[in-house]
Amino acid sequence: MTGGLFDEPDPADDPVAPARDDAPLAERMRPKTFDEFLGQAHLLGEGRILESFFRGETRQSLILWGPPGTGKTTLARLLAARSEMPFVPFSAVLSGIKEIRVVMAEAQARRKRDGKPTLLFVDEIHRFNKAQQDAFLPYVESGDIVLIGATTENPSFEVVGPLLSRSRVLVLEALDVPTLAGILRNALEHGVQAPVTAEDATLEAIAEAADGDARRALTLLETAAGLLGVEGGILDERVLKEALQRKALRYDKSGEEHYNVVSALHKSVRNSDADASIYWLTRMLEAGEDRRFVARRLLRMAIEDIGLADVEATRVCLDAWNTYDRLGTPEGELALVQAAVYLARAPKSNATYKAYSAVREAVQRTAAEPVPLHLRNASTKLMKDVGYGKGYRYAHDDPDAVEEMTCLPPSLENERFLPDAGES
Repeated sequence: MTGGLFDEPDPADDPVAPARDDAPLAERMRPKTFDEFLGQAHLLGEGRILESFFRGETRQSLILWGPPGTGKTTLARLLAARSEMPFVPFSAVLSGIKEIRVVMAEAQARRKRDGKPTLLFVDEIHRFNKAQQDAFLPYVESGDIVLIGATTENPSFEVVGPLLSRSRVLVLEALDVPTLAGILRNALEHGVQAPVTAEDATLEAIAEAADGDARRALTLLETAAGLLGVEGGILDERVLKEALQRKALRYDKSGEEHYNVVSALHKSVRNSDADASIYWLTRMLEAGEDRRFVARRLLRMAIEDIGLADVEATRVCLDAWNTYDRLGTPEGELALVQAAVYLARAPKSNATYKAYSAVREAVQRTAAEPVPLHLRNASTKLMKDVGYGKGYRYAHDDPDAVEEMTCLPPSLENERFLPDAGES
């Protein structure tokens, strides 16, 4: 763009123009062509989803969904370069409804003037609220804009339905270690300004620490190279250890990755996999999850998945919670880990969970029948005279009452919500 954010795009504008020499390594290494783009093989190449877009036939709006550093912004810019449409980058972090309206008005005027829609790239589109996202709809429908939105969050929850139905969602995957190592090797040869060398094992170690994020991998490499100074050198184990320091796990406590890891922990416990339970729990703890949230989730697992098969599980979780509150971090975390292992190894029963669900359904499905007279307490003479308590049999004195006297309303008399004692 030649001027301000909302100036008329220059036809010569290049969405993949080289970054400044003083830009971060990750920005300088952003691919300029599709041939340089590594990863996302399920989307790229002959016969793949984006083949028609490569030919400059970009006319359908897209939502690019994937973890950080997987190429969403780069892919949008490469598609824009192929499309020959005026390209306007837009940040949901920095802009609001006023800015959206300005951009939409300019896009509408531009299409009336020269017949070309504007390719609008919206980074972090999930940060726009419903009203802001709705503002795009008329212009997407009329063809004034082709929208490419990028998001790290599940579009099913974060993008409004009407906009989602008018777009194609492409899922970008976290980059694997060989792909990241290839990106790092290319950066050593063409991006790192000092003469730096590294063994393949060193680059793979950086790739492992990056958790599928190319931007993070390149930032780690830039940090390591910076420790060697302007004269460069060899990235050895000492330099690598200093550069990596403590690994920052990808875990947004209010985003989808949070719920994915919680789900993995719960399912591991339910599947009686103690090793996996410790792993996912530790992932949560190392990423800074609220320890009391963890304690509440463990208690829920004890009720939902162990239940009557081991009633001590509830007490174990409550004790672990209390222990953490008394000891704090880090010692108290061991109590939470111990509780997770106990739950994973405990026998499982969801009988009460299923029974409760079934009874709730029955309550909604059937009439709220009066309590049968024999179950009512006759606390006054009048109540006794009208039949309260009549026919009630005291089970301690009359053991046959357990089998012969029904306590459910008439319409549910033969219903069985729980399995017999001893069954799961």
